[in-house]
Amino acid sequence: MRAIVLLCLLEAAFIQANDYSWGGPGANRVIDPTTESPCLLDQSSCGCCLMQQQIHRMGMFFNMSLNEVQKELTKAKTALSNVRASRSAFSVGLNTGTNFKCFGPFRDDMLIIYKHIFINLGDGYNAATGIFTVPRSGIYSLALTVYSDAGAPGNTLAACASLQVNDVVLAGPKDKNMQDQEDSATVVLAVHLNAGDQVSVKLPIGCFLCGDNSHYNTFTGFLLYATD
Repeated sequence: MRAIVLLCLLEAAFIQANDYSWGGPGANRVIDPTTESPCLLDQSSCGCCLMQQQIHRMGMFFNMSLNEVQKELTKAKTALSNVRASRSAFSVGLNTGTNFKCFGPFRDDMLIIYKHIFINLGDGYNAATGIFTVPRSGIYSLALTVYSDAGAPGNTLAACASLQVNDVVLAGPKDKNMQDQEDSATVVLAVHLNAGDQVSVKLPIGCFLCGDNSHYNTFTGFLLYATD
């Protein structure tokens, strides 16, 4: 008798359970498996469904991160290309021969043409004219060293030159006296130059520079960073 009652109760409970859906008691609606979660159709598929959703989220995050990395890499490559394209540096010496000789003095100011080229990155320095043409606007470092030899004690020493931009003098290292037979002077500047500016060195009246392939007289410039 007890067994019969128990079977009846189980059957009633089973029938009542079939009347419920994942939407709640009495929600007897048709579920579209193409638009709604599989969890509403089959409880056993919930774990797989949630795992797929998590994998999908991870995939989206990975794709977004990869796109950002690719964008930053493109920016870095562009910046590197710009740096390579704008590289500019030159360093030149006055004489190329082994014989010691002097340049000057002259009755007029004379443009100095440095003949020995140590480096001319970007081809901004013209060895035929002695002029450096600025390829790109920016901050440049310029250096000028002058050396002279009076030939004998008591003679007038005049180691001097003018560093100029567009014929305007920026600085003029100078050593004039009758006490030293030989001496030198150096000036180093950091200046802002515009594309197309012309940088050169002029020998003033009465000055003279001497040297050989030891390169006592040098003229150097290079781009620190661009500003355009």
